[in-house]
Amino acid sequence: MDRNYFGLTDTGKVRDNNEDTFIAETTATNDLVIACVIDGVGGYSGGEIASGIARQSILQHLNSQRKDLSSLMKDAIIAADEQIMIEKHKVKEHENMACVLTLAVIDLQKNQLHYAHVGDTRLYLLRDGSLIKISKDQSFVGFMEDSGRLTEEQAMSHPKRNEINKALGFGAKIAAQDDYIEIGQSPFLPGDLLLLCSDGLSDMVNKQGITDILIKKTTLQEKATELIQAANNNGGRDNITVVLVQNNKQSLVHEATKPSVKMEKPKPAVNHQAVATSTPKQEISIQRDLSPTVIPVVQKKNTGLVALLSVLCLILLTFSLYMLWQNHIRANSIKQQKLSALQPIRNAQETKLQDTINKLIGNTLIISDSLFKSPIILNEDIHFNKDTLFIIAKTPIIIRSDSAYKGSAVSIKPISKYVYLENITFENFPTAILSQNNVLQLKNIQFNNCIKSIETTYTLPPNKYINGKIPATTFKIDSLPTPVTH
Repeated sequence: MDRNYFGLTDTGKVRDNNEDTFIAETTATNDLVIACVIDGVGGYSGGEIASGIARQSILQHLNSQRKDLSSLMKDAIIAADEQIMIEKHKVKEHENMACVLTLAVIDLQKNQLHYAHVGDTRLYLLRDGSLIKISKDQSFVGFMEDSGRLTEEQAMSHPKRNEINKALGFGAKIAAQDDYIEIGQSPFLPGDLLLLCSDGLSDMVNKQGITDILIKKTTLQEKATELIQAANNNGGRDNITVVLVQNNKQSLVHEATKPSVKMEKPKPAVNHQAVATSTPKQEISIQRDLSPTVIPVVQKKNTGLVALLSVLCLILLTFSLYMLWQNHIRANSIKQQKLSALQPIRNAQETKLQDTINKLIGNTLIISDSLFKSPIILNEDIHFNKDTLFIIAKTPIIIRSDSAYKGSAVSIKPISKYVYLENITFENFPTAILSQNNVLQLKNIQFNNCIKSIETTYTLPPNKYINGKIPATTFKIDSLPTPVTH
């Protein structure tokens, strides 16, 4: 009989040692399933030691006193990070060691999943034949893929694929950072299948290939074996680790019940008249009038006069419609003239700036004194409509509001996912930058006499459950400009 959890690891076809490890077992009380994939890095035996420290810390904490699961998982990861840092300082050959991990604790009785994640190992949920990636890759390439800037195929072959932003052993003092460890929970329903894996699988086998294997009617051991074989068939460039957990309780499916239909014989007509009768069941029975229909015969008279009047009416109707059409055209013309009079006229500088951004080939605009004279006066906001946009001024440039203009300087549209601005000063705007859930990076930017520097709007879908948080600002304030490196 197939167990509802299983783990498997493989060295791969390129590496000589396996720095991965995993957990696939129940707690001491047998009421929870612990599933974890740990990927060590650091060369020599350092990666294996870091993975082993993390594994031991997780098992020790999760089999100890019971408290809030999310807090217990976080404590286990923090303790592992501290132990890895101690080992790094003790052994010089291990000074570069670290590890990344994805941990899941499953309560099958309550159909609930808790997870914690650091790095680029992954957590997937298969439900109704659809595979969903729950964890977020904490790397530059992972961010580009999750935000839609890279396709899955481009991300899998990217030269910086293995560069990570977070790991245990980076010396980041993760106990003091609330958002260093990704923590979450999710329903884990009957029929659901959970996959935890190292990047040795996700870099070698795409999402569809993984899905095709997971949906097969095979045991968890057969699925895990086939996943590792697929990664090796595609190159096996890294250690490969897979842990699977299945909620094998019977899915509750209710069959729709059709309403019963009661057929009644038609009632006889009463005096050939339409009769409506009300019964205790509030049913309405209509009987048709079957008496012969009498059609009156009208003799034609004065047919010439009728024809003349019809022609005159048609002419009058046509003329009226023509006059209405002319009035509509005149009204629209007057309205357009009024709107044109109210709309500000862009000056040559701001027109040139907007046109340059619109027609930009690539995603980087270098502003120089020869191209734009500072200050650039705005009568209307500048729109950013490109997916990724870098605007860099070689020398500091001022963008200033016209005295009669009361709008923003820059409006970043939702299509723009990443915007970088450098060496620009905004002056005299009620709001300098309007952002709509975009990634915005600033370098040497000043806001002078601006009531609001940046105003951000988040648009979320209605009637959906929203999870997540708005991170604290990472903008730094300096009295001197940051040195220019480009």
